[in-house]
Amino acid sequence: MDTMNDKLTIALTKGRILKETLPLLACAGIESLEDINTSRKLVFDTNRPEVQLVVLRGTDVPTYVRFGAADMGVVGKDILMEQGAEGLYEPLDLGIARCRLMTAARVGWQSDGARIRVATKFVNIARNYFAQQGVQADLIKLYGALELAPIMNLADQIVDIVDTGNTLRANGMEPLQEIAAVSSRLVVNKAAMRSRYAAITQIIGDLTAAVQEAQSATP
Repeated sequence: MDTMNDKLTIALTKGRILKETLPLLACAGIESLEDINTSRKLVFDTNRPEVQLVVLRGTDVPTYVRFGAADMGVVGKDILMEQGAEGLYEPLDLGIARCRLMTAARVGWQSDGARIRVATKFVNIARNYFAQQGVQADLIKLYGALELAPIMNLADQIVDIVDTGNTLRANGMEPLQEIAAVSSRLVVNKAAMRSRYAAITQIIGDLTAAVQEAQSATP
């Protein structure tokens, strides 16, 4: 599928990932002609006329790339684990927006050996994890404020992204088991990789160099 104006389109994830992606793109020679952080627009031209950027919710990035509305994208590994990576290549770990996907519960909580209730927005990941652990878990899908679920006795545990752990501590909770280390990944539409091979591999190479430079500059 051709993208808008036949430009090579890179889908970016809003929020923290966007803030950490833009410097890598700039190091790779791709910069928006407008300030993405202050603009209300969603589609941005860049200093490279053949490349444009779109800004989306993280959960939507794989869909846009999978169906060819975007050629490439930047998204958290947690989203890829939850949705699956069908139709996508994942050529590069950008090493940004690092965090952990973990189970958590109220401080001192102990399982009585029976079924547990788990609140999460990562239902597929949680189902697979608890099955591998041999734990019978009833999953409750929530979209935010997961820490409230154990406080209100809606769930025994949660499965969520943990960065500093401050939010858990503030709500009387503690992390339990790490399910996966998470960082942001570059994904590419498989059909676009074939039809725009030279342009896409050039960007992958430029971003790889940018990631290596950023990592070498980190103490």
